[in-house]
Order: sequence, then C-alpha cells, then structure tokens
Amino acid sequence: MGAPPAVPGDPAARARRRRRMRRAAPPPGASGSGPGPGTPPQPDQRFEFINTVLGAGSLVGGLMFYAGVMHSSAYFGYFRIRASVLGFGFPQMIIWSLRLVTLPVLVCLALLALGPRLSDLLVALRVPSRVTLRVRRAGRAVARQYALFVAAGAGLMLLWQHIQPYGWAAPLLVATGLVLSQSGAANPARPARGLWRRGLPVVAAGLFLVWAIALVAGQLGRQDAREAAAHLVRRPAVVVLSTERLSLTGPGLTAERLPGMHYRYRYTGLRLILERDRRYYVLPVGWRPRTDPTFVIEDDDSILIEIMPGTQPREGDDGP
Repeated sequence: MGAPPAVPGDPAARARRRRRMRRAAPPPGASGSGPGPGTPPQPDQRFEFINTVLGAGSLVGGLMFYAGVMHSSAYFGYFRIRASVLGFGFPQMIIWSLRLVTLPVLVCLALLALGPRLSDLLVALRVPSRVTLRVRRAGRAVARQYALFVAAGAGLMLLWQHIQPYGWAAPLLVATGLVLSQSGAANPARPARGLWRRGLPVVAAGLFLVWAIALVAGQLGRQDAREAAAHLVRRPAVVVLSTERLSLTGPGLTAERLPGMHYRYRYTGLRLILERDRRYYVLPVGWRPRTDPTFVIEDDDSILIEIMPGTQPREGDDGP
C-alpha cells in the first residue's frame, strides 16, 4: 500500500520532506564545479603544484646534463681528448647543452607545448568556431595515425646508413607515435590505462627521446669541432718556453734554441684547444685530424706558457 496522502499543514509530512531534501543535497565541496574564484588553494593543491614544477625541472635538468655530456664528448673526442678526464661539472655541462638551443629546436618545443592546448588557444584568440573545429578534427586524425609514426621510425632505422646525418629523425618519430598513442583522441573508446598499456609506452618514448637527443648533441659536437679545426689559426696562440728540449713536432710548428737564456727552447705555431688544471691541450697550426697528434703540456717549473692572440680576421670579413 502507498503512503497516505499528505494533509496540508501536517507536521509528519513536513518532516519527511526535510529528510528527503537533506539526503538529496550534495555534501559540501562535492560539486563538480570546483572551488569558487574566491576560494584559496588548498594545501594539497599547493603540494601538487610544487611537485609538478620540481618534477618537470628535474627532467629538463637531467636531459640538459645528458645533452651536454654527449656534446662535449663528441667535441673533444674529435681532438682525441676524453671528456671524462677533464672533470667538467654539472654547470659546465648545462652550458654545453645550450648549443642545442637552436631555432628549429625552439619551434619544435613551442609546438609540443601548444599542441595539446591549441584549440583552447584559438578560442581565447576568438578564432571563428569553424576554424577551431577543423583544427580539432585534424589533431584527432593525426593522433589516430600514431601507428604510422612508429612504423616510419622503425623503417628509417632499417635504412640507418642511408639517412645520416638525419638519423635522429628515426627515434624521434617512434617517440612521437608512442606519445600520441596515449592521447584520448587515439583511443576514444578504450583509454590507455595500467602498466602495460600506459606505463610501458611512456617509458619507451622517453628512451627514444633520450636517444634522439644524444644523436643531435653528438652531431653538433662533431660539427663544432670540425669548424674549430678549420679555423684553428684564429684560436689563441700558445708559446712554450722550456728549459729542456721537448718532443713537439707538427705542421706549422717552429722550434728555436735560445743560447744563454734560462728557458733555452721556444716552440711557436701552436693553438690552444683547452686549458684545464694547469694542463694545456694544444695543436700545431697545420693540424690534420687523421694523422697529427694532440699535445698535452703540463705547466711546471721547467716550462713557461705564454698565451697570445691568434690570427684575427680582417675587418669586414664575415667568415666564422
């Protein structure tokens, strides 16, 4: 049997209505709209923001350090110097990594940052809705083709010898495909969750990205070293004065004997590559990368090192 009809003014009916209203009312803070504009951020939100910033900063710093290691190893390796024995610290590696900050890299980073929020940016710029809708559809279409990115990267790896010096494109394509595979647009019906469907592709994408960074940094390091060797005469000149004869020979190097002087031998025609911990890494001015050695001269009481300007380009010469 149903409940008896409520009588106007019946206290029992009013009590039942109040109980129903209390049960239907959402608890405080359960609204999906989130805190109001005047609500201060909660401590949990502050910690989450700090953790996000620290995590992103650690990731960027680690990648920059790795890029600096790869660049310096390739640069000094060209001159047959092991970068690991030079004792560079974290700040120096970060400085070396800035060599990778070029216009194409900045453009790619800007696209990577704006890509997920491109439609929101277009709305904020008051772009017509039809244009925004086309951009969203194009983004979803690209995300659904993530398998093609992975396949293209794998195919380029098979052609590794034929795609140099653009080998970095292969791991970059694979990483892009793996990242796109985790987007909601790529899997609208079945979002990627769990260790195997989400964790593994993200880790693999990170490894391929690190590989791409290593390839780019190494390529730039060798390019910078070849540029330095091609214009070796412009680097600081080194004059070595010694009390004993030194075994320094090479193209462009001149040895002189100075009778009656404390330093009886003088060697000119050398150019400085690096000075580190009282060690001077020098090359003869006509140094040939395939055959000529790199000299390491340690400054002590029997040797005097003079650093002088190298050959300067003429005014108006725009060469590097």
